[in-house]
Amino acid sequence: MIVEHLSLVDFRNYAEAELDLRPGTNLLVGRNGQGKTNLAEAVAYLATLGSHRVTSDAPLVRDGKDAAFVRARLAHGSRTVTLELQINKQGSNKARVSGNPVRANELPRYAQAVLFAPEDLQIVRGDPSARRRFADQLLVQRTPRMASIIADYDRTLKQRTTLLKSARARGMKIEQLTTLEVWDDKLIALGSQIIDARVRLAQDLEEPLARAYAAIAGEDHEPGVAWALSIGGTDPEEDEASEVAAGDTSDQFRAALLAKRAQELERGLTLVGPHRDDLVLRLRGLPVKGYASHGEGWSIVLSLRLASAELLRQESPGGDPILILDDVFAELDAARRARLAGVVADYEQVIVTAAVARDIPESLRGGAVRIESGRILGPLAEHPFEESS
Repeated sequence: MIVEHLSLVDFRNYAEAELDLRPGTNLLVGRNGQGKTNLAEAVAYLATLGSHRVTSDAPLVRDGKDAAFVRARLAHGSRTVTLELQINKQGSNKARVSGNPVRANELPRYAQAVLFAPEDLQIVRGDPSARRRFADQLLVQRTPRMASIIADYDRTLKQRTTLLKSARARGMKIEQLTTLEVWDDKLIALGSQIIDARVRLAQDLEEPLARAYAAIAGEDHEPGVAWALSIGGTDPEEDEASEVAAGDTSDQFRAALLAKRAQELERGLTLVGPHRDDLVLRLRGLPVKGYASHGEGWSIVLSLRLASAELLRQESPGGDPILILDDVFAELDAARRARLAGVVADYEQVIVTAAVARDIPESLRGGAVRIESGRILGPLAEHPFEESS
């Protein structure tokens, strides 16, 4: 899969932008704050329906405007498709595929990209929501229908939690909550699908994660990934939880809700479900969070992204996902830079951003373009890699 051309209107700091991209490596060079990451973010948004930097869409729209527009022409082998997305500050986004209106959550059927950025360290260092977000964006890319399931679950969760808060404020007893079982049924039906899909994802990531880590770190530290599930009877956000025992997810979900009902009413919170689960990363049998060194943290996060790309590559009929490396090389030592360049070299298209061009290994210096103040200035000078911009 290749992005042949990207057009932006009122996206981030771009009033307008037109960028031609080529197969192989495309290097975007510019000082911090000039807009190179915004270009990478726009491509990734089409594939993941989210930003790697913010959790809402409003910051993506240029100041003073109501909507931003992203248009990309993608090549899938000999077939070309054009994706158009209108990102609204308020209200639902709108999308078209080759001129035909579609729901925005259908775009991942046509675009697949894997982006790695310094913000990804939050997958290791941050709270469980960062790890859930990583997993759910990959789920949507693997199975686009998961986008609507996750959205429906979030709406159901909000409504159920509102009911619990109202009941707490009014001093109601459990037996008085006659409508709670209706919300339980909806929560279980949607949440069980998310839990099952996440568990399968973790299992599918195991082998490519191990290969990617060995390739990046140059060592085998036995990386592992598994879910700590709240339906197992503990709270992964507060306790040392293990994976739930094998069995029917819906039955375990319902039993866990019943067991927590008094606590939920007391606290006005929904305490069980995929919104409370955590993706546990391990090296040498120990949790990465709290035990891994800085270099190991970088290696495991980068390996997660590369493993994600490998999964998509194996499953997609449209070819390789687009690999996006956003300001990554400045954070890596020389050995990891060289290893990373070797791992990504055979992908159909790689987009690399850098503030300092000479940080980039020579094999990834193709198609270099300078970005400055929200403008695409075109190819770099004849000897750009001596610059220190």
